[in-house]
Amino acid sequence: GGYAEFMVVPQDSAYPIPDRFSDLEAAPLLCAGVIGYRALRLTGLEDGEIIGLFGFGASAHIVIQIIKYRYPKTKVFVFTRPGQKAHQELARSLGADWVGATGEKPPDLLDRGIDFTPAWEPIVFGMGVLRPGGRFVINAIRKEDRDKESLMEFDYARDIWWEKELKSVANVTRRDALEFLPLAAEIPIQPKVQEFALIEANRALNILKQGKMEGAGVLKIG
Repeated sequence: GGYAEFMVVPQDSAYPIPDRFSDLEAAPLLCAGVIGYRALRLTGLEDGEIIGLFGFGASAHIVIQIIKYRYPKTKVFVFTRPGQKAHQELARSLGADWVGATGEKPPDLLDRGIDFTPAWEPIVFGMGVLRPGGRFVINAIRKEDRDKESLMEFDYARDIWWEKELKSVANVTRRDALEFLPLAAEIPIQPKVQEFALIEANRALNILKQGKMEGAGVLKIG
């Protein structure tokens, strides 16, 4: 249904979009936003803790806005690919307390972490900078094989001992959507979007794969 112009869904799976959002602004809320909200909820974050966001694209740039609104005493550390200056500047503009590249030592250990990337390195590195008893949530449907050898660097004593937790997100629930959409309007979330015509879909996907998409990409039909 991702490229469909019309579809039929069960009534309970249709959610009202807050009036304050245009169609362009609402597009990233329904996937990147809701799944990001669920990932954040699963971290068990409490106000005043430190959370790390690994990758800063469509989902993470919405999640940081939720954190800054709901957990004002929480510090947010953002990790991107090396050289992703535009992503790092976007993170700073949205209130990140520290911004660096994956592999770069943060100023403090994390209480919680969310991985938004298709890579393996953020998991190994992220678990290594997680406090004892911390929780790390993977917000990804699949992982690519290109850096799978990073898993060989996983060290039990350093990375998961001391009751650290590693958890994945599978799918959003009705509860997530019903809680998130009104919250998005209340904050209000300000999605950063890059608009593409449907005929430009392949170009948009390539930009996304290369890590050059700022915020969320949106395909416009018609």
